[in-house]
Amino acid sequence: MRRLQDALLLVLALLIVLPVGAVLASWLQWDAASGQILREMAATVLPGYALTSLGLCLAVGLGVAVVGTGAAAAVTLFDFPGRRVFEWALLLPLAVPAYVVAYAYTDFLQFSGPLQGWIRAATGLEGRVFPEVRNAPGAALVFVFTLYPYVYLLARAALGERASHLMEAARLLGAPLRTRLLTVAIPLARPAVAAGTALALMETLADFGVASYFGIQTFSTGIYKAWLAMDNRVAAAQLATTLLALVAVLLALEHRAQRRMRFAAARGARAGSQEAQAVRLRGGHAAAAALCCAAPVLLGFVLPVAFMLRPMLADWAGLPWDRFALWAWHSVRLGAIGALLAVGCALLLGATLRRRPGPLTHGVVRLAGLGYAVPGAVIVVGLLLPVGWLQQVLPQAPAIAWVTGTVLGVTWAYLVRFMSVALQSVQSGYARIPASFDDSARMLGTGRYALLARVHWPLLRRSVAAAGLLVFVDVMKELPATMLLRPFNTDTLAVVAYQLARDERLGEAALPSLALVLVGLLPVVLLSRTLRREG
Repeated sequence: MRRLQDALLLVLALLIVLPVGAVLASWLQWDAASGQILREMAATVLPGYALTSLGLCLAVGLGVAVVGTGAAAAVTLFDFPGRRVFEWALLLPLAVPAYVVAYAYTDFLQFSGPLQGWIRAATGLEGRVFPEVRNAPGAALVFVFTLYPYVYLLARAALGERASHLMEAARLLGAPLRTRLLTVAIPLARPAVAAGTALALMETLADFGVASYFGIQTFSTGIYKAWLAMDNRVAAAQLATTLLALVAVLLALEHRAQRRMRFAAARGARAGSQEAQAVRLRGGHAAAAALCCAAPVLLGFVLPVAFMLRPMLADWAGLPWDRFALWAWHSVRLGAIGALLAVGCALLLGATLRRRPGPLTHGVVRLAGLGYAVPGAVIVVGLLLPVGWLQQVLPQAPAIAWVTGTVLGVTWAYLVRFMSVALQSVQSGYARIPASFDDSARMLGTGRYALLARVHWPLLRRSVAAAGLLVFVDVMKELPATMLLRPFNTDTLAVVAYQLARDERLGEAALPSLALVLVGLLPVVLLSRTLRREG
C-alpha cells in the first residue's frame, strides 16, 4: 500500500511538472524555423511585448496598491457611516472576471455607445467625445478595479491584527493622526501590500481575455500568435519561457513578502492582542472615507453589471436561451470534473502529509503550490508540446486524440492550474485538527481508513466544500486553457462570452457574462462570511 501511494504521488508530480518542464525543454529543440521566427520577433514585436507588459504591470501594481491599501485602512482603522457594508462590498469585484468588465465598459463608452450618443445629442457635438477605451491605459484601469481585492484582503488582515493597538499607543504618546498612519499603520502593512500586489501582477501577466479584446500586444497574446498564426509551437514555448521567468520573479517576491508578514505577525502578537477602537470620523472626513470605499465597488462591480444588464434587457426576446442552457451545462460539467479531481488530489496529499510527512510528499505539495502562478498560456503550450512530440514518434497513438479531442486535456490543465487552490483549503482544515485526535484514535484501535472517515472527514467537510466551490468557480471563469483545449462542440460560458464580444455582439455576450458574475458571487459570499466570523 505504501508503494502504491508513492507511485500515485510520483504520477501526480509528473502531471503537475510536465507542462512547465516541456516549456523549458523547448530550448533543446532548436531548429532553423523557430530560430528565424524568434530573431524576427526579437527585431520587431518582442520589444513591444516587453514594454507593454512592463508598463501594464507598473500601472496595475501602483493602482492596486493605492486602491487596496486605502480601502483596507479606511474600513479597519476608521469608523464612519456605511463602514460595515463596505467591509464586504469591497470584495464584490472578485466575482467579476476582468474580461467581463472590459466588455461592459467598451459597450457603454465606445463611440456608438449610449453615453457618447446621449452627449452628442444633448450638446450638438460631432465626433468622439471620449478617447478610445480599448488601449493599454483602459486595460490597466480594468485590472486595477478587478484585482485590488487581493491587496485589500491581505492589507485588511495585517492592519486589523497589528496596527490598531499600536495606533492607539502612538495616540497616547501625542502623535497626530497623519503621523500614526504614515509611520505606524502603513509600514506594518507593507509586506501584505507587496504580497497582494505580486498576486495581482501574476493575474495581469496571465491574462488573455482583456489583452486580446483590447488589441494589446502582451506576452500572453504573443504566445498565442506564435502558436496559431505563425504555426510554430517551439517559438511559442520559448516565448512562454520568458513569461514564466517573469512570473517566477513575482512568485519569489510574493513568498518573501509572506515570510515578512509572518515575522511581523509574531512580533505584533507579542506587542499585545487587545484591538483598539477605530477612529471616529465625522463630516468631510467621513464622506472622504466613504468615497474611498465606494469608488472601487462602483467601478469594479456596480457599473459593469449595470452596463451589461442594459443590452441584455434590450435584446431580451432575441437572446439565445436554448444555446445558453447548453453553454451553462458544459461549464458546470467541466467545473464539477475539475473540482472533483482537484479536491481528490488535495485530500490525497493532505492525508499523506498528515500521516507520513517525507521529502516526496513535501516536494509534490510544493509543486502543487506553484501551479496557480503558472499562466494559462504556458500550461496550454506545455501540454500541447509533448503531444506534438508524441505525434511525430507515434502518429497512430490514440492518446493524442484523448488529450486533444476529449475532456482529458482541459481537465489536466485545470488540475495543474487550480489544485493549489484546493490544497490550501484542505491544508488549512487539517491545521485545525489537533494531532492528539489521531493519537487517541490509534490508541483505540482505529485503522488508517477509519481514521480518515470517522475523525478527519467530519472536521474537514467545510474546508473540502470551500475548496470544491473555489475550484469550480475558477474553472468556469478560466478562458485561455478552455478555449484551446476544450473538446469540439463544447463551448462554455467564458468562451462564448469572449467570442460574442470579439464579434461586437455585446448584447448576446451579456447573458453568459452575467451568468459568470452570478456564479462568482458564491465564493465572495463565503469569504465575506468567513471574515465576519473571524472579525
